Amino acid sequence: MKDDGVPDGAELARLIDKVATERDRQAYARLYSYFAPRLNAFLRKSGLPPNTSEEIAQEVMLSVWRKASYFDPTRAGAATWIFTIARNLRIDHLRRIRTAAAGEDEQGEVETAPSGETLLLTAEREARVREALKTLSDEQATVLRLSFFSEKAHSEIARELGLPLGTVKSRVRLALGRLRVLLEGQS
Repeated sequence: MKDDGVPDGAELARLIDKVATERDRQAYARLYSYFAPRLNAFLRKSGLPPNTSEEIAQEVMLSVWRKASYFDPTRAGAATWIFTIARNLRIDHLRRIRTAAAGEDEQGEVETAPSGETLLLTAEREARVREALKTLSDEQATVLRLSFFSEKAHSEIARELGLPLGTVKSRVRLALGRLRVLLEGQS
């Protein structure tokens, strides 16, 4: 553990291993106290409402408890593994909402239109994101579009583009970091 009380990657991997092999509740509690707030913030920044973010963050941590034995520190760091679970659960949640909404539309339910303010804010946010995307390299922009807009898995993108999986993951991470810096500067 670093001096500031924040566990490093090796410590996080060790804690996950203890959960996997010993079902160590103290190790899990440390993981939970470290990751739950970060997951909640990540999910809220992705546009989910606070209560949904909390629910998904808890679902992620429950998955960590249940699936700790699947963690392979040679393939990904602990944070990458946990945030990938969060991303996937977020996508699943959004798909369920879309499917439910499509089912309601088919049944003739009345849709409520978003307010003008919501539409304006969404349009402004989308314009900022489009402008920020233009500053990325072609490689980063392509991988980001496939990952988030086409909702393709990193392994699928790697096959499609003929790239190593690590390269795809690296480009997504670097692109998201660049976008975050650009978009936070505009807020």
